[in-house]
Amino acid sequence: MEPIVLAYIGIGLMIGLSGVGSAYGVTIAGNASIGAMKKNPDAFGNYMVLSALPGTQGLYGFLGYFLLQPHLLPDMTWGVAAAIFGAGLTLALTGLLSAIRQGQLCANGIAGIGSGYDVFGKTLILAVFPELYAIVSLAAVFMIGNAL
Repeated sequence: MEPIVLAYIGIGLMIGLSGVGSAYGVTIAGNASIGAMKKNPDAFGNYMVLSALPGTQGLYGFLGYFLLQPHLLPDMTWGVAAAIFGAGLTLALTGLLSAIRQGQLCANGIAGIGSGYDVFGKTLILAVFPELYAIVSLAAVFMIGNAL
């Protein structure tokens, strides 16, 4: 196996798993939105924002590719390939899990809004916490890319 294959496996995991997590998270929140609209259809804007929030992790995975792409060279060393694989795996797992959990958190806020509670702002603040770890992983990808 050539080193570039290992690097591309890391890239594929990064884009794929962060995208899967986002798809799963926005589906969880979207399903909650549909249920909440039956009770309170006037809060659709709030539902939409909270439903879209878990989608950002998939974008981070995609951005990670652009940060590492200049280092994907046919004659790369095993050290560079391992660094790219590790960076990709870090963002892959963080993006996957944080998007799912963020979707669950947003779904609870959506259910509260649907029941008439004024919890949009507080839900948005709490939903930033899982997002923070995806951002930290993206920052790590950036720093690893700069170290190569």
